[in-house]
Amino acid sequence: MRGGDDRTGELFSYVDLEARVRRNHPLRRIRAIVNEALSTLEREFAALYSPIGRPSIPPEKLLRAMLLQAFYSIRSERLLMERLEYDLLFRWFVGIGVDDAAWDHSVFSKNRDRLLEGDIAAKFLAAVLAQPRVKKLLSTDHFSVDGTLIEAWASMKSVKPKDGPSGGHGEPPADAGGRNAEADFHGERRSNETHASTTDPDARLYRKGRGKEAKLCFMGHGLMENRHGLLVDACLTLADGHAERVAALHMVEPRADRPQAITLGADKAYDAEDFVNELRSMKVTPHVAQNTSGRSSAIDGRTTRHSGYAVSQRIRKRIEEAFGWIKTVAGQGQTKFRGRGRVGWGFTFAAAAYNLVRLPKLLAVPT
Repeated sequence: MRGGDDRTGELFSYVDLEARVRRNHPLRRIRAIVNEALSTLEREFAALYSPIGRPSIPPEKLLRAMLLQAFYSIRSERLLMERLEYDLLFRWFVGIGVDDAAWDHSVFSKNRDRLLEGDIAAKFLAAVLAQPRVKKLLSTDHFSVDGTLIEAWASMKSVKPKDGPSGGHGEPPADAGGRNAEADFHGERRSNETHASTTDPDARLYRKGRGKEAKLCFMGHGLMENRHGLLVDACLTLADGHAERVAALHMVEPRADRPQAITLGADKAYDAEDFVNELRSMKVTPHVAQNTSGRSSAIDGRTTRHSGYAVSQRIRKRIEEAFGWIKTVAGQGQTKFRGRGRVGWGFTFAAAAYNLVRLPKLLAVPT
């Protein structure tokens, strides 16, 4: 018998959101890890808010919603709020009821900005990794490091001379029929010493290699443990030729404070004598790829003769999987924020989201 195409809905629904999400849904494990991490950040959240005034959107719900934005590649807050309005799975994960109205996208963005001003992203990443069931997955002996370019939310047309008429602070837009004025950069030499972006002064002109075009970029850095490929630290710096090595030393130094030496795998960009010597002074064995293109490598047979060196060189490439997910799925290939602090917040938070995506399967495997 054919059913009728009835469009009249029920007046009341007695099915709880908890019952509408299947028991083996991967977001269930992720939500349990997230809730445990958020509970440890209670004091940090309290310090960001005034004890008086009208209640704002709870920071726990803000962060859960931002995680969904990264998981499902939602490109704007407006679309995120639209999805939250009709998607019961999203409502369950964030923690709002069926009859509760979704927030206005501008209200959500304004409340989110308070979190961007605090070091919540790094603390959230640390809180996830500090949970006992997660901590036992991490290696404390072997790590890998790498960096990646994050395109700035600024146009090349915004790059102006620092000593120009506008003083590097921008000019009124020309009357060009509702669009940006045309600009011809042919034959003009621009560098970070003489030019700066009026849209995002923290962004730097940087080219990935010879023959590549220069873009306004930041540089994101990640430190990965080699056992399961989870990111244990992430940070963002200005884009320059020394940033990768400086950031690597900053991230690995706290983990080198132990009697037993640890290893650090890296690509050819880290093959510099001062960097290698600094690692060895911290009791870190430099498993850095040798760069012998017209020069001598700082890595010699003392390091390459050991079998662990080849293992580190094979495993270190897995950090590219994390960067690929962060830049494509989480939408950090070109940031939507401006300023080094805010862009760094988004990059670190995306690193935490990457770990959360991987953890359900890792925790399901007996150790």
